[in-house]
Amino acid sequence: MTASDRVSGSIFKEPLVHFLLLGAVIFGLYAALDDSPPPEAQNAIVISPDDARRLVAEFEATWRRPPSEAELAEIIDGTIREEVYVREALALGLDRDDAVIRRRLQLKMEFLTESGAEVVTPDDATLQAHLDANPDRFTEAPLVALEQVMLDDADPQAVAAVLARLRQGEDPALLGRPTMLPFATRPSPPKVIDSIFGPDFFPLTTAFQVGIWEGPVESAFGSHLVRITDKRDGRTPSLAEIRDKVEQDWRSTFVVQLREERLGALMSRYEITRPNPAAVLAP
Repeated sequence: MTASDRVSGSIFKEPLVHFLLLGAVIFGLYAALDDSPPPEAQNAIVISPDDARRLVAEFEATWRRPPSEAELAEIIDGTIREEVYVREALALGLDRDDAVIRRRLQLKMEFLTESGAEVVTPDDATLQAHLDANPDRFTEAPLVALEQVMLDDADPQAVAAVLARLRQGEDPALLGRPTMLPFATRPSPPKVIDSIFGPDFFPLTTAFQVGIWEGPVESAFGSHLVRITDKRDGRTPSLAEIRDKVEQDWRSTFVVQLREERLGALMSRYEITRPNPAAVLAP
């Protein structure tokens, strides 16, 4: 036996060599039996059958029919063209310092955050607490319906005479001055009444009793005698009456809160340095 044979024999007896050989055999068998697809190369663009089916579904959602083979081929070519341009633009750093791209990325992050709010279902206690904390958002405005006669003579005695005739039941159409203003209004909130007769007309009628001619009342157009035909005080409805509205408002508030909390958590990962606005704006 030569010296080289003795060295070779001693090497094969080493446990480490046995371990390496066993590992090589196992790795070889795994490589031979593994049927998973190889990882894509950095410069590979693969449109899989699943990708193509997704493109078909998007086409059908838009056009209400499946694409032809030629149309699908064109769509796939367009997708590849887009991917090539996007990759090359990213490689050139064209996404950096681009306000439009940065804004889109911000919107996508906000959307991811806000989508979590959609799966949250508030219970009645949560909604009642929201209603109690924000009654002004749900309070129904007072309503008033009225009839009016526009006066063509502001003399107190003439006004009193017309008022007496109205209270005696005389036809309002036979009294007063013709006007383009409506004789009667439906039950309406203050903004609507004031939009018809001018600013601050509604408050002048709040003390009037229903069914009695009163006045005179000054509008932006002149003097009127007014009869309130319906009056409803403002109120805050119960949760049962406006549950959907309260839930929608609660969800909007919750989304904002969730967004701010998520932003705070993200910002905590960074060391942020801000300039002093006063120093920046100083001459």
